[in-house]
Amino acid sequence: MAVTDATGVLSRPYGGNRAVRSAALSDLAQHMLSQTSKQSSAPGLLMLADGTVFYGRACGAAGTATGEVCFNTSLEGYFEVLTDPSYAGQIVTMTYPQIGNYGIDPVDTQTGLGADGDPTLTTRPALRGMIVHDMCRTPSNWRSVQSVPAYLAERGIVALEGIDTRALVRHLRDNGAQKGIITTEVFDLEELSRLLAEAPDLVGENLVKTVSRASTRSYTACDLPADHAFASADPAPARHKVVAYDCGIKRGILEGLVRAGCDLTLVPWDTPAEDVLTMGEGGGAPDGVFLSNGPGDPDAVTETYTQVQKLIGRVPIFGICLGHQMISLACGATMEKLKFGHRGGNQPVMNLLTHRVEITAQNHGFGLVFPSLGALVPELSGGVTEHPCGADGTPATGDLRFWVERGIAPVVQNERFGRIRLTHVNLNDGTAEGIQLLDQPCFSVQYHPEASPGPTDAHYLFTAFARLMDGDADYLNIDISKDRLAGWKFAEEEN
Repeated sequence: MAVTDATGVLSRPYGGNRAVRSAALSDLAQHMLSQTSKQSSAPGLLMLADGTVFYGRACGAAGTATGEVCFNTSLEGYFEVLTDPSYAGQIVTMTYPQIGNYGIDPVDTQTGLGADGDPTLTTRPALRGMIVHDMCRTPSNWRSVQSVPAYLAERGIVALEGIDTRALVRHLRDNGAQKGIITTEVFDLEELSRLLAEAPDLVGENLVKTVSRASTRSYTACDLPADHAFASADPAPARHKVVAYDCGIKRGILEGLVRAGCDLTLVPWDTPAEDVLTMGEGGGAPDGVFLSNGPGDPDAVTETYTQVQKLIGRVPIFGICLGHQMISLACGATMEKLKFGHRGGNQPVMNLLTHRVEITAQNHGFGLVFPSLGALVPELSGGVTEHPCGADGTPATGDLRFWVERGIAPVVQNERFGRIRLTHVNLNDGTAEGIQLLDQPCFSVQYHPEASPGPTDAHYLFTAFARLMDGDADYLNIDISKDRLAGWKFAEEEN
């Protein structure tokens, strides 16, 4: 077991008493902190599954929590990250060194709506814990109504600051995201190790059912937050009846769909396809079905992707993040656990159809193995007959930047639903980021296009869904450089 101090230097482990002394600040340090905006704070500790230990100070609620330790590279939008339901079961490390500068406005929450109204002031975030290098307790922003530490403490989220997040993130990149335990009350390393070993693993656990809604609810332009009117343009008139599977849907995605002209009906994650097909106008099929983002292992969400299998071909479908994975699994694909996942607002993705790079917001730890969808169709794949292979000689580990270099959007023949095209590739690691079913009205992306937080490059996907429901066969043929400004008042100023 390795112990890491605040500088990230590894040393030999010690017993519980030494762990307490290592975690606690000296009396002088505590006195100095008490005279600043930091105030005095309790010691805290993070232990990873491989035995690595980091010491820090409490900046949220007191307590102990376990979860998968991952990291997010966003420079802003910490509150949207904090309230994203897709972080259920995880302890999130923010790589940007100072968090909390501009405080919190609860209306910016990404936690979905409850059945009886807006829960922004009361809902507990889905993540298990938060780790930062430096937490600001005195925010400065005209919209701020609360500090991040106060918000965390109020909602029972354990958080630590004073951690060398550079050392922690490098460790996770080298060794992979892994289970960890964060505490402000237990400092016996052997006891922490036991508690950590007893905690459930992320793989195989269905976390979607912990964040999905329990009943049906509508979401229309009337539900858009009035506090965002200073930046957001008026939504398009509602013209499409859409059923949205709530697998932990972000409110920004709801808003993006409504602004594109969708009248939404939100349903629980396991709603039967037969029921969905009666939720349109006059009891018929809806104009479209949306599959939302969500947390955890997609293979564990059987109840959703088996319904998607019944819906493909019956109604236009658009999936984001977990929704993309649900479509892929419905097609019979294989999923892989990524080493440390994609989390942040700065992930570069190549759109193989437009040959433009999109800077995207992402949050997922699993990905589609594209070759598992079927064999290549050479005449639609630049004459290439075999999927590129990885270092182990198998297509499952092949780098999809092979297609980026050739400027080709390859097509495979799927046994269930016909031809499927690869539309987007991650430029950092060559993994799949989007697919389009050519013989069915269905497409999906692995990333988040709603800019909550993150860039607006992928806004065009909401427009594409509307065009798909309109019957436009070329629905993805959109000038993304212009469409990314749609829905924002600053676009009017630029024009």
